[in-house]
Formats: sequence, structure tokens, C-alpha cells
Amino acid sequence: MSFDVVPETLARTNLGALASGDLVNLEPSLRAGDPLGGHFVYGHVDATTTVEKKTPEGPGFRIWSKVPARLANLICEKGFVALDGVSLTVASVEDGRFSVALIPETLRRTTFGEKRAGATLNVEADPLARYAASILLPQRP
Repeated sequence: MSFDVVPETLARTNLGALASGDLVNLEPSLRAGDPLGGHFVYGHVDATTTVEKKTPEGPGFRIWSKVPARLANLICEKGFVALDGVSLTVASVEDGRFSVALIPETLRRTTFGEKRAGATLNVEADPLARYAASILLPQRP
């Protein structure tokens, strides 16, 4: 597969660091009439973050990352965030960091089974949080 990538995408994502053959997460778009069974994800990356640590937790893992400054008002506990295109529930937020819990199924079906500390992740904030914040919070220059 190949894709066109514009400067805006390269500025906000980790795609410029990928090499031919690197694995990425791809999911088809929701079509009108399809049942909704999860989070809303647009596929519009807002920023990147780095995996600070990945620790075993039960049958899965927990990944900790810094909250990107531009998303500080959009990431909240039990809300959701898309990391590398995978919609995940935010397990906790503390001291400018957030964590997500990865179940075995997510580890098998995505690139998260291979992610280690230091890996760069694309971050998309919950679109509903984005719209709520744009209405309720003063706009930054």
C-alpha cells in the first residue's frame, strides 16, 4: 500500500520517521448505517507523544505517556484517546501524564505488542472533547 502525505501530516505525526515495511494500524472508516460500538475517531492526528514506560498489568500491559501540551484540556480519565489510530480508554491522568491499559486482544491485533519505552505515538483527542473545549474554553492564539 502507498499513501500521499502532505506537510501538515508530517508536522503533526510520526509518519516521517517510518521506513518502508514498518507496520502501521489501519482500520476502515465507519459507513453511514453501520452500528456504533465504540469511540468516535476521525483519524486526524493532533500531536505526538512518547511511551515513557510499558509495564505488565494482569494479562496485558499499561503504557504511560506525557500529555501533549496542546491536548491538556482534552485528555481525561475514562475518556478516550486514539494512539497510532487505535481508540483506547484513558485509564488514568496524573502529573501531566496519562496511561492506557492494553488487553491481550489489542496487543495481538495492533502494533502495541511491539511498542517499547521511547516509541513515538500519534495522538488524536476525543472529537467530542475537542468541540466541548472549543465552546467552553477561551481560544489560544
